[in-house]
Amino acid sequence: MQEAQPLDRLFLALADPGRRGMVEQLSRGPATVKELAGPANMRLPSALKHLKVLEEGGMVVSRKVGRTRTYAMRPQALAPMRAWMREREAALNAAFDRLAQAMAAMPEEDER
Repeated sequence: MQEAQPLDRLFLALADPGRRGMVEQLSRGPATVKELAGPANMRLPSALKHLKVLEEGGMVVSRKVGRTRTYAMRPQALAPMRAWMREREAALNAAFDRLAQAMAAMPEEDER
């Protein structure tokens, strides 16, 4: 079973549409805070708060050169979510397999 806390932070980071928009933009390449704030019509302090949540969630990393802070996606950012989803999918598939086996074992009714 996955450790809940990192997964919780990841889902929290993606819960906000503005942050998802930033992730979408960062998936195309690194960007400055100003470049990320613009499309979302956010002020820089608000954008920084959202980026902090994304960073705490493990989605992005930042680098400061002089006065400019640039953000980039972490290459394996979604790996915990993919693993969690694979586990849920496997459990669901196993349940459907058991249902199919139970239905196959049931006697057929005569059609009259």
